[in-house]
Amino acid sequence: MRRADLLHIVIVNYRTAELALDSVASLMQPNMLPEGTRVVVVDGASGDGSAVKLPAAIVSNGWQERVDFLALGVNGGFSYGNNRGIEFLAERYGKPKYVHLLNPDTIARAGSITSLVEFMERHPRCGIAGSQLEDPDGTRQACVFRFPSVIGEFETGIQFGLLTKLLGRWAGVPKLAEAPALADWVCGASMIIRDRVIDDVGSLDEGYFLYHEEVDLCLRATRAGWECWYMPESRVVHLVGQATGLGAPGRPKRLPAYWFESRQRYYIKNHGSFYTAIANCSWVAGHVLGRVRRAVKREPNFDPPYLLRDFVKHALRGIGPSGAFRRSATVNAQ
Repeated sequence: MRRADLLHIVIVNYRTAELALDSVASLMQPNMLPEGTRVVVVDGASGDGSAVKLPAAIVSNGWQERVDFLALGVNGGFSYGNNRGIEFLAERYGKPKYVHLLNPDTIARAGSITSLVEFMERHPRCGIAGSQLEDPDGTRQACVFRFPSVIGEFETGIQFGLLTKLLGRWAGVPKLAEAPALADWVCGASMIIRDRVIDDVGSLDEGYFLYHEEVDLCLRATRAGWECWYMPESRVVHLVGQATGLGAPGRPKRLPAYWFESRQRYYIKNHGSFYTAIANCSWVAGHVLGRVRRAVKREPNFDPPYLLRDFVKHALRGIGPSGAFRRSATVNAQ
């Protein structure tokens, strides 16, 4: 692995400079990366001093030989930031064989990056692979998923013993394997992509501000004949919700508009308006029945506030795949 064009790593920051620096520091440990690997930290117009703090820290830590900094003029979202980072490194150093997307709220454990690259080298039909994400104490997180479907939407909402078992093959979150396994899609918090996949199907869709962009990419890759794999040997700590504010421990937060818009975009773009309408009805039915079940059994409700109301509101808007909503989402996120 002595190729200078083997691997590029992109980390997109938005008002999480300290987290991003911790993530970079984990990559800079001895023997963490294949020789010649380049890293870029992209700042999405944070407006909080990140554009000064990040490059200064890169220099003060002596990382500038391997780490670049790119300041963007607009917060265009996860896809936008990653695409600009991919383009920046390719223009400066040439196209790599692999691109690794890494969240700022991650800490790469020893061997996590090299094991992904080595797996890709051994499996030429693997176009995308994802790490095992885990808590700091080593507890494994869900990071492998099935593509969204009508039945899967219902099962996710109802979560009812026997029925869940009967619908298990469509459940959105399958049981984690102990060895490398094929997957529909893997979490974009630590995802390696073969450059030929980008050549074949294009880069991340910038019509998604945040969420569902990696699902969309994995689906496009699968349709083009590439495989997606889960690689448990690549262990990466994911501080859930620290970068987005969603999914973190404690009281759930209300989901932002762009979560619903991204979901709607994914369905309409990939399955059409009719299938989207059925999937939305299935989600509502499962969610309502799930709430009734929890009320009857006096179980706590961990849904985000106003979830049903917000879901119906955005579903009725019928936002299509034009990408127009990305501009409003950018303003709201700032």
